[in-house]
Amino acid sequence: MKEIVRCRWAESDPLMRAYHDGEWGVPEYDSRALWEKLMLDGFQAGLSWLTILRKRDGFREAFYDFDPKKVARMAEKDVKRLLENPGIIRSRAKIEATINGAKIFLKMQDEGEDFSKFVWGMAGGKPIVNRTGSVPAKTPLSEEMSKALKKKGFKFVGPVIVYAWLQATGVVDDHAPTCFRRKKG
Repeated sequence: MKEIVRCRWAESDPLMRAYHDGEWGVPEYDSRALWEKLMLDGFQAGLSWLTILRKRDGFREAFYDFDPKKVARMAEKDVKRLLENPGIIRSRAKIEATINGAKIFLKMQDEGEDFSKFVWGMAGGKPIVNRTGSVPAKTPLSEEMSKALKKKGFKFVGPVIVYAWLQATGVVDDHAPTCFRRKKG
């Protein structure tokens, strides 16, 4: 049986392998799903992605499956409840940023701006394949998108977090050249 070659970062844990093999780098066009992943990447700030993956179900439960309308209605009593929830990262700033992010997402919708079109439009409309083999921490695109997201009021969207999010959502294909998930051609 031929051994599967994947990105080295995904080899450390079965959950990371499953995430890599089925989700990471797959182009995501659904606005709500893009927003959810951006919020989760914000929670990752200062932590490992494996920590977030292990708590992802807890996050989904705590934030109503990342339904922006429900999250936007969360109040201080919800923040206090979430600060006691061991199933998520208990950071007031990150919880409040997620609630605020839901409000911004809905405001964009109300103003006729689709989140997916916003993201993919900045990236040129199709996945960007990194052919260098080296993976940067940030790029000019992640810096530009970070500025645009911050201008809209999003928090925890620095260029490094944004780049990780672009990779996760398939806006950027950063699979290793030898990885079985790497786009050919």
